[in-house]
Amino acid sequence: MVNWIAGINVPTKLAILYALLLSSVLALIIYVVETIQKLWTVQHKIMQSQKMETVSQLAASISHEVRNPLTSVKGFMQLLQETTLTNNQKNYLEISISELDRAVKVIEDYLTFANPKACSAVKELDVQEEINRVVKVLRPLANKNSVRLELSTSSIHILANQQYFNQCLINICKNAIESMEEHAHGALTIKTEKAKNDIIIRFIDTGIGMSKEEIARLGEPYYSTKGKNGTGLGMMFVFNCIKEMGGTIHVESKKGHGTTFIMRLPIQYRTNSKETDHAS
Repeated sequence: MVNWIAGINVPTKLAILYALLLSSVLALIIYVVETIQKLWTVQHKIMQSQKMETVSQLAASISHEVRNPLTSVKGFMQLLQETTLTNNQKNYLEISISELDRAVKVIEDYLTFANPKACSAVKELDVQEEINRVVKVLRPLANKNSVRLELSTSSIHILANQQYFNQCLINICKNAIESMEEHAHGALTIKTEKAKNDIIIRFIDTGIGMSKEEIARLGEPYYSTKGKNGTGLGMMFVFNCIKEMGGTIHVESKKGHGTTFIMRLPIQYRTNSKETDHAS
């Protein structure tokens, strides 16, 4: 090229050495960059594991001790409700019981993380049936927030713990619905499709969306996009349970343009069924 452009005579041996040197330097740079990326990924996984271990230890050590007295306090408050009380006193008791229920729910989430067999006791599940069951549970919340539920699902079977798989679906859908509280006539679309030996479940909402920084922190303990109204334990449970099932979760989102959760799980049993498309 130098000979052709500048008319300068470059010895062939020098040109070959230069090409080899350039190739070696580029290869070295690529190797260093890939090594740094791998180390960063390993470090990130180690940090996540340490956080999970901390949560599990905390749950195992205090959850039972805290839940038992809360249950007793709730029982006495329910007995007080049967006595003669003023309207204000009844309201105070209802608020107190509601807050106790919320505290117990958080403790139960901690106990879930402390249980090493959270995703055991699996059985064959029809994903379409499980999604329909979850939709029935969440329909009142969706109606309250003026959210339309749209389904495009097919009968595909997997092996999973029914209770925890349903909880994963509920957590994702509930977060999606709540993200559309300020959006009139929002929509949550749930789609399933086959991809070789996997099933892909997409949860597409028209909510407020998330930034790249928020997406990167999803699944961390004590981090929630709901602020003070969330603990982050729900999504943490989802990520860990799906991982135990041999699946993955990918999140695509943009501020103000909604969020898409893409859940991928291995198919354990296949059936020939017609795809159903309906909206509610």
